[in-house]
Amino acid sequence: MTSQQNRELVKRAWKAFGTRDPEQIAPFIDEAAQWLAPAGNGTAVALGVTNHMIGREAIVHFLTRDFPRLFTEGVSVDFRGFYADGDIVVVEETMTAILANGNHYTNDYCFVFELRDGLIHRVREYMDTAKGMRMIFTDPADAPSPPETNGTAHTAPAPSQPTG
Repeated sequence: MTSQQNRELVKRAWKAFGTRDPEQIAPFIDEAAQWLAPAGNGTAVALGVTNHMIGREAIVHFLTRDFPRLFTEGVSVDFRGFYADGDIVVVEETMTAILANGNHYTNDYCFVFELRDGLIHRVREYMDTAKGMRMIFTDPADAPSPPETNGTAHTAPAPSQPTG
């Protein structure tokens, strides 16, 4: 596949991720795929799951069952870019949500998708782990309010609607 085709495949996969429907997500992921996030990241710690998922079933389970247990409402993704070079697609984004504990969550992410035979074979996920831990594990009564936008607010596209 060309770089452009791979870029579009990842956009379609991201749209499927936003549905939280295993039947829509699974066809994009290789049976032996791996998803690696930083060790000790707040999401993995809070959910009691691994930071290194192996296999389609584990990845689909995380996206459809585990992720919504922590990020319970208002999940929104502002895509900053989709960049492709051959079988590598890089996605930059900012995700916001309300956490299960009531805290507001906002963090920047970078995902490196490695494709093989038209499927996601490996994902490397990067984020500000210290910031994530603070937002996830701070008592909601002590958590700061979301930042004021001074009239510059915009509606971010939903996870099922990648842009760029």
